[in-house]
Amino acid sequence: MNDLQQWIGKQMNIEISGKKRCKGILIDFGSDIVVIYDGQQFLYIPLVHIQHMELSLPTDEIIENPNHVPFDKLGESFSYRKMLDHAKGRFVEIYVTGNKSIHGYLTNLMNDYFVFYSPIYKTMYISLYHLKWLIPHSSQVLPYSLSTQSVPLNPSLASLPQIMKDLCKKLEGKLVIFDLGDHPHKTGLLNRFDPNNHLIEMVIANGETIYWNFQHLKTLSLCD
Repeated sequence: MNDLQQWIGKQMNIEISGKKRCKGILIDFGSDIVVIYDGQQFLYIPLVHIQHMELSLPTDEIIENPNHVPFDKLGESFSYRKMLDHAKGRFVEIYVTGNKSIHGYLTNLMNDYFVFYSPIYKTMYISLYHLKWLIPHSSQVLPYSLSTQSVPLNPSLASLPQIMKDLCKKLEGKLVIFDLGDHPHKTGLLNRFDPNNHLIEMVIANGETIYWNFQHLKTLSLCD
């Protein structure tokens, strides 16, 4: 990790899992995360999803250094989890899968997933292992110009398990959507989950049974 110290303040080109690319100044890094400023916003990117990074070419457009950072009290033990903890209750943009980001609020942080409230998708459960980046918005910005009263930041979570496997087991018999429904077979009845072999048995609209590998599923939400 100390190798990254030499690149602080330098402009980088980065390739992220999912064939996504970004360019910006390396502002900070922690044990398992980097912070990139692209000239307009700050991207907090878990190191596990960085496929490749290199210094930008001298001919690339120059990005000016920012005069502030969104989270200024993370300390020396800066980490992915600590960043998420600081992001709770703040309006953010996250990218997990597909071709679109999700805007909303991180409301609770569990052992291996977090609870996210989106005005569009409502309550979502997102694996810590699959978040590609998080972008904090200004504290003055509200999602879709909604009022603060219309955004429930304290949903009832008294019975939520700490582990996402246990959550899936708890939701057996419920209608669910995985990965924002990016595949038609990811919406249906969660019939059974075997945590030993990681297989989720789903029944889709036509009654057909489909199996998904839990380890490759990124987001989960209920069909309310």
